Amino acid sequence: MTGIVIVGAGECGTRAALSAREAGFEGAITLFGQEGGMPYERPPLSKSDAGAVVRRAICTEDTLDKAGIEYRQNIAVTAISPETSRLSLSDGSDASYTRLLLATGASPRLLDCIGSEHAQVLRSYEDARAIFSKAVTGKSAVIIGAGLIGLELAASLRKLGMSACVLELGPRALGRAVPEILANRLVLRHRAEGVNFRFNCQIDAIASDHILLAGGECLPADLIIAAIGVTPETELARQAGLDCNNGICVDDQLRSSAPDIFAAGDCAALRRPDGTIQRFETWRNARDQGDLAGRNLAGAEARFSALPWFWSDQYDLGLQVVGDVSGAPSARRTISPDNDILFWLDADGRLIGAAGLGTGRSAAKDIALAERLIEAGVSSSSEVLSDCTHNLKFLLKCAKAA
Repeated sequence: MTGIVIVGAGECGTRAALSAREAGFEGAITLFGQEGGMPYERPPLSKSDAGAVVRRAICTEDTLDKAGIEYRQNIAVTAISPETSRLSLSDGSDASYTRLLLATGASPRLLDCIGSEHAQVLRSYEDARAIFSKAVTGKSAVIIGAGLIGLELAASLRKLGMSACVLELGPRALGRAVPEILANRLVLRHRAEGVNFRFNCQIDAIASDHILLAGGECLPADLIIAAIGVTPETELARQAGLDCNNGICVDDQLRSSAPDIFAAGDCAALRRPDGTIQRFETWRNARDQGDLAGRNLAGAEARFSALPWFWSDQYDLGLQVVGDVSGAPSARRTISPDNDILFWLDADGRLIGAAGLGTGRSAAKDIALAERLIEAGVSSSSEVLSDCTHNLKFLLKCAKAA
């Protein structure tokens, strides 16, 4: 076996395999996946369908066959030798590559308290099945972590009739990536649905049916879930001697410190021109980096410059965030009582970020327009962005005309 080899059959790795073939690569393409079955999307896993776990395939077996992509499932790559361009496999065999992509993703961060093994985590289809098999009306769930996954699970479990309590070490929900104004709105909605929150909360120990908090309080629980983030899967890269720093370090072509090895998706840490490291953990990033990595594996020299973007659906509320939303927002546009858009401007007045929360997909259109305004480098003012009479589509049209 030579040609392109991809380790990881998630959104990123599968997209890379298809992209390399679409880019005209005529050699062998092999995709390794540790799980069985066709590659699937992860976002639906936290949102059950009447208690059933949704396994939404990324592509069909026929799609891979027609593209001439060999998909080897239930096989893990156990070691990489950059010097000989060979891989060791979990079935005892080995394989060679001309160019290699590591799309190994990330693993759930584990709790470090006594009894942490009693907490379920959510990353794979089997994880989701284990969680929702215990989702019984009238039973209680305690979710540790008030991030996006934790809140999405809380919403799903409440819909299934479970009581839900969310424990958070920090002072608020969604502290990493969601503006506080919108995070507080989501928490209020959860509370209206009966979800209990404990902030600044520390855990001493976990048992199979309860959690012991610092201070001695005991919380009974029929289902305990840890949703405290993920850590990038870098062990293969480290063992192979690749540069790693909160991920596998790559340049803007997604090339690692070994010329023939690329990394993309949740496991990749992008070196910015200013020397900083940035890692993205979103579905769109996995797709975009997978697409670009596939083209570069096929011989292109494309450079990654996509904006960060993510979404979350909780009850009937849709959240979308694009670009740089650090710090206080520069402007707030209230389109309706249920629909807020926040904007961020840099020191020169250029739009650099936007976040929206509304019922259904009411915020999606404005965030899509904001993304195009950011990409166009449009400058504006807080007054204009706050005023609903200033149509974002018209601003974009003016920018294009200019």
